[in-house]
Amino acid sequence: MKRIKQFAEPAAPTFIHLWRHPGFLILFLTGGIIAFGNKIYELALPLILYELSHSAVKMSTMRAIEFLPNLLLAMFIGVLVDRVHKKSWSLWAIGLQICVLLGLYAVISYGNPPIFVLYVSGFLLMLFGYAFNNARVGIVKHSLPAEMLTPANASFNFMSTLVGIMGPAVTGLLLMLPVLYDALFITAFLFSIAFVLLIFLRSDEPPNAQQDGFWRELRAGWAEFRSNKLLWQLTIAVIFLNATSGMVDTTIIFYAKDALRLNNVELGTVLAAAGVGGLLGSLLISRLRRTYSVGVLVTITTLCVALSYLLMALSQSSMMLSFSLLINGCFEMISTICIWTFRQESTPHQLIGRISGITGSLFKLAMPIMIVSAGWISEFAHPTVVFWLAALGNLIIFSYCRFSSLWSK
Repeated sequence: MKRIKQFAEPAAPTFIHLWRHPGFLILFLTGGIIAFGNKIYELALPLILYELSHSAVKMSTMRAIEFLPNLLLAMFIGVLVDRVHKKSWSLWAIGLQICVLLGLYAVISYGNPPIFVLYVSGFLLMLFGYAFNNARVGIVKHSLPAEMLTPANASFNFMSTLVGIMGPAVTGLLLMLPVLYDALFITAFLFSIAFVLLIFLRSDEPPNAQQDGFWRELRAGWAEFRSNKLLWQLTIAVIFLNATSGMVDTTIIFYAKDALRLNNVELGTVLAAAGVGGLLGSLLISRLRRTYSVGVLVTITTLCVALSYLLMALSQSSMMLSFSLLINGCFEMISTICIWTFRQESTPHQLIGRISGITGSLFKLAMPIMIVSAGWISEFAHPTVVFWLAALGNLIIFSYCRFSSLWSK
């Protein structure tokens, strides 16, 4: 109960002190650059696949493979992150991403590579990306006092959603060039800048506790997770929320390109609407958290996201699709920040890597199979069927949240 009360009644944000914190500034800039690079390659890679195959199944398979590292390895990565120096770990993760991007760029530049090369590259990029993100959760936990966590997470997500506005539009312009895979080289360059910035981060991490053995430490993480009832209930909801979101995210590009016949610039503009919505959500979250509990916010946003999926299914123009993505981005952002912040606030610092890893694996539990299913549905039925199914799924999740103890927390 003490944890739940702490989350339901957060302290007032301290934005002025936050922006004077040198560690936060470096993490903020590094995260923004990496988010911008991710926006470029995440849009470029499926479009490269689309040009090579014109297949929704191959595009959805790519998306499913990208989530496998989280599903299969996140909890083990969490144990390792709790053991290591998180700054060094983060530098290695970014450096390995740079190597993968440059390697893939070189392979594509010499001709049409086998599809499995793109699949393996996508898997590795997500693996090292998750390794970095898990460590950053721990760095934030160690660097900032509890009352700064909500404004810090809101600021991180503000930057990522601001990039969401710019990134797809810029990528659309880049994809007008004859050589699409130049986007991979640009991403590697941006990651290199982030790597250099992170070197200057002053790390004041506490010394690692004595190691008790890998499996014993993993069991300790599971014991902490099971004792946190609200986080456990939220995780059940997030498993299915991520499944419906993954289905829609995979289908949007194919629907926009294949059904609405949007060009790359129009596609970038449409996807930027989701970034605008996310920006609005990150601006609203601090005020909402002072009024409503995490359970109420997650429940209400689940219903609103379901309505955005219905609007997508009814969209017959880029304007209507943009409007639905704006609504979707706003309420998904509010829900995400609530869940991330509660996870940080309610977890002891020595277990933050393991809890992030365990929940990270569970959060993605249903995503690969649902994403692949979305590709088959788009290929042999119609993409709008995916949107209808996602809306139905969110309505079921809303009912679970509304009539469970989440609503009263």
